[in-house]
Amino acid sequence: MSLQLTLTQAVKQAFNTVYKANLETVEFQATRKEFAGDITIVVFPMLRVVKGNPVQIGEAIGAFLVENVEEVKAFNVVKGFLNVEINDAHYITFFNSVKAEDQFGLKTPKPEENSVMVEYSSPNTNKPLHLGHIRNNLLGYSVAEIVKASGKKVYKTQIINDRGIHICKSMLAWQRYGNSETPESTGLKGDKLVGNYYVKFDQEYKKEIAVLIAEGKTEDEAKKQAPILIEAQQMLQKWEAGDKEVVALWKTMNQWVYAGFDVTYKNLGVDFDTLYYESETYLLGKEFVDEGLKTGVFFKKEDGSVWCDLTDDGLDEKIVLRSDGTAVYMTQDIGTAIQRIKDFPDVGGMVYTVGNEQDYHFQVLFLILKKLGFDWAKNLFHLSYGMVDLPSGKMKSREGTVVDADDLIADMTTTAQEISEELGKLDVYNDQEKSELYKTIGLGALKYYILKVDPKKRILFDPKESIDFQGNTGPFIQYTYARIQSILRKAEKSSNVSLNAVDNSIVLHEKEKTLLKQLQLFPEVIQNAADNHSPALIANYTYDLVKDYNSFFQNLPIVMGNDDENSIAFRVQLSKSVGNTIKNAFKLLGIAVPERM
Repeated sequence: MSLQLTLTQAVKQAFNTVYKANLETVEFQATRKEFAGDITIVVFPMLRVVKGNPVQIGEAIGAFLVENVEEVKAFNVVKGFLNVEINDAHYITFFNSVKAEDQFGLKTPKPEENSVMVEYSSPNTNKPLHLGHIRNNLLGYSVAEIVKASGKKVYKTQIINDRGIHICKSMLAWQRYGNSETPESTGLKGDKLVGNYYVKFDQEYKKEIAVLIAEGKTEDEAKKQAPILIEAQQMLQKWEAGDKEVVALWKTMNQWVYAGFDVTYKNLGVDFDTLYYESETYLLGKEFVDEGLKTGVFFKKEDGSVWCDLTDDGLDEKIVLRSDGTAVYMTQDIGTAIQRIKDFPDVGGMVYTVGNEQDYHFQVLFLILKKLGFDWAKNLFHLSYGMVDLPSGKMKSREGTVVDADDLIADMTTTAQEISEELGKLDVYNDQEKSELYKTIGLGALKYYILKVDPKKRILFDPKESIDFQGNTGPFIQYTYARIQSILRKAEKSSNVSLNAVDNSIVLHEKEKTLLKQLQLFPEVIQNAADNHSPALIANYTYDLVKDYNSFFQNLPIVMGNDDENSIAFRVQLSKSVGNTIKNAFKLLGIAVPERM
């Protein structure tokens, strides 16, 4: 039983014994550093049940806890806060129970529980992945790993947006201006080659708009009547009609892009269990639009377009099928959700990792699925996240001003090399070891910088700031892990180190106790991070753990300068447990830790 649960039961018992009243909940918080205590019980909410002086109520409950709870050795009351001191034996018992667990805090998924499907990445096949996709992938992958560690089976998936007008724009531009070039003939990754033609389309489109405006058209008229756009729209209609030449070109260019994506995913360290393609799922979506028309969920307008009226739900009317019969994003998303449940009947909920500009889209999608009668629709969650900016400003794909994901990963490795060489930290390594370490540090810096921020917040990404060996950064935490491994290697050579259970009679130093308290929080932090879909909780927990360890390391001798064999054994084992927890926490974030640094 956890300490918090033990105290909850005891406080409720105290309340019943002293005041003959039932207390429904007990509120806890961390004890402020200026007061003695390990955990604080908030008395003020209890005044809703029993009127009285909060200090007197706190005194009465504190006295009951000291008398009746073995773990409680003392207490003090400050205004409406009951600060409880826990005896050392409790923390040592906890440590002896977990010190041999390499997977402490991580739960094994239970087969009887509903699985969760986490969608992330979900790119368009008309351009390479960029900085925004990096945040998407890192968030989705990490949330999937965290939910899995909380004890649920997880399927990682993506929907590849491989059809639509944006795809046709790249295809048409390549047809017009490509001169049959390929990734092989140019030496470019396929996704970059196709992305270049998306930019080319936009350039030519703007030229045609300018000509039409000069001829007297309004800007809106020019945008709609530009010949290159009309031709792209016609290409989309041909694709949906199964035109052989258009479909053949579509397949060829998409394969170029998929090969490019695979390289980026490997470099980024993310993976998927299953893939879905919009070109397939939109058909199922159209089937359910037809079903919804029959049942009154949807209605048809005079021009033949199909809509869903959500005004009674506080929203507006939403189109689900164009007048020419072609599908929209909503059509595809309806079909994708239904197909996933067909493929994986054990899925009880889905998490969609998509930027906050799509908040309204998912609000509408979830509501439409409920109206279509799907009970599982109540367990759908939009993991909405803020955009990522650079000091140079906002990125725009069609204008070619994006920060390419591959280039950023390479730049992070180079930046890690430059800073490491300036600090002279890696002089003892050979060139191959340095190269691998630069990648580990650079990618760790990138991932941590992004994941430590609450998903809902917008990020201004500064590559150099992220690679700092001090402060709340990935390299700082990686360096602490490597330091622990160095301590453990030295300890292995010492005959004074025992791995036996720590004696309960040992008196803990304040720094040791602080570290044990932080370790004890790890399982709870995982559950909270899973419930809130927030890797930031894991990232910042790890930083707090590392700060506590460094304070412990700087103030107490572990092996050298320590003559107490019991103390040496305990501190070495404690260091090992902290190292394992750092490694496990960073694994949930998709970050590697170096054994030497």
